[in-house]
Amino acid sequence: MAMTMTGEVQLPASREVVWAKLNDPEVLKSCIPGCEELNVIGENQFEAIAKMKVGPVSARFKGKVTLTDLDPPNGYKITGEGEGGVAGFAKGGASVALAEKDGGTLLSYNVEAQIGGKLAQLGQRLINGSAKKLADEFFAKFADAVKAG
Repeated sequence: MAMTMTGEVQLPASREVVWAKLNDPEVLKSCIPGCEELNVIGENQFEAIAKMKVGPVSARFKGKVTLTDLDPPNGYKITGEGEGGVAGFAKGGASVALAEKDGGTLLSYNVEAQIGGKLAQLGQRLINGSAKKLADEFFAKFADAVKAG
C-alpha cells in the first residue's frame, strides 16, 4: 500500500540551529514516537528500533535510515526501511526543506512510503490517520527541542 503525506511547521530558530537538531541522533531519538534505539552506523546512516501501534497491530520495527542529498542548512532526503515481523514492513523516504520565514525557519516535508503485511490490511484511512498522528507528534516534540535550544 502506498502512502503520501506533506506538511510544514514553523520553528522559532535559525536554519542553522534547526539543521543541527535535524542531524543530532539524540534529538531525533527523543522526537521519534516509540523510538527505543537510534544508533549511528556510518556517515549519515542510522539503525533504529521503534515500537509502534497502528490500530490493533503492535510491532517493534527494526530498520536503517540514510540521509542523502545533504544541502546544509537547506535540507536533505531521508530514506529508510524497517521490518516489523508478522506486522509487516515499511519503507520510504521524505524530503525535508528549510527556509527562512518570519524570523524563524519553515520546515517543509514530503513523505512517500510503502507498507506491507498485516499493516497494509488495516486500510488506507486508518494507516493515513496513524501516519499523520505520528508525524504531528514528531514535529511537536521537535519544535519543543528547538525551543529548548
